[in-house]
Amino acid sequence: MKSNGFTLIEILVSITILMILITVGIPSFDDFIVQMRVDNEISSINRLLNTARVSAISNSLPTTVCPLNDDNQCHNQWHKSISVFIDTNNNKIFEANKGEIILTSKDAIHHQDKLQYGTSRIGLTYGNDGHLNGWGQNATFSYCPHNHLNKSRGVVVHLSGRAYKSKQDKSSGRDKTRSGKYIVCH
Repeated sequence: MKSNGFTLIEILVSITILMILITVGIPSFDDFIVQMRVDNEISSINRLLNTARVSAISNSLPTTVCPLNDDNQCHNQWHKSISVFIDTNNNKIFEANKGEIILTSKDAIHHQDKLQYGTSRIGLTYGNDGHLNGWGQNATFSYCPHNHLNKSRGVVVHLSGRAYKSKQDKSSGRDKTRSGKYIVCH
């Protein structure tokens, strides 16, 4: 007589193989999710910078990128929402009553991750030529995911106004700037 079921041994072997695959796969999946989050944030920051630069050139008006506090002043808490706005008087304060407008914004980052621009910079402003408008605004946006610092990435902003994403170093697997420095958060 022919049976159409599974034996106990076949079920136990199948469960054992499934458990091995899950045990191996979950850490890899977690790394994949973190890498995707970091890549998305870096791309989003790069888009913000490009939007600000193009706006400054197109409108011939200073355009600022920064997180705004409750008084609409730039501050250095980059982990919060970041705004791009036309800053007609170049004072790093969004003033709608003076005709300034917010062009776009980016939501806050993952609550445990870290994002910084330089070590204490409060914002950057593009002039009508697309260059950074003011001394000391060139720096690196460093994005460091919690408990995954080896996946840190960055965007370097030059005085010329151009922004460059960090690239993965093949030997270490960590991201470096074009000048060969690793991305770190302080």
